[in-house]
Amino acid sequence: GFEKVKLLPDGACEFTRGMGMSCVWDTERGFGERSWRYAAVLNDMKVEKLFVEGPAIQNSGPDPFEVSDADTMLAYLKE
Repeated sequence: GFEKVKLLPDGACEFTRGMGMSCVWDTERGFGERSWRYAAVLNDMKVEKLFVEGPAIQNSGPDPFEVSDADTMLAYLKE
């Protein structure tokens, strides 16, 4: 059991832009501005670990999902 885990939505992309993770998938998927796929561990308002699918590509055809998945995050948190 993880007791101090909080999932944070970012519907307006403010945090996403601040992290430099904003991308636009308007022509490829019709999504407009979205967050590039990543998972982050934050402790006391500081980024402890960042798992980024790379490289970030605007209007990317492929949608990578290899290091930002739940299994990768859980393995890191259990270390």
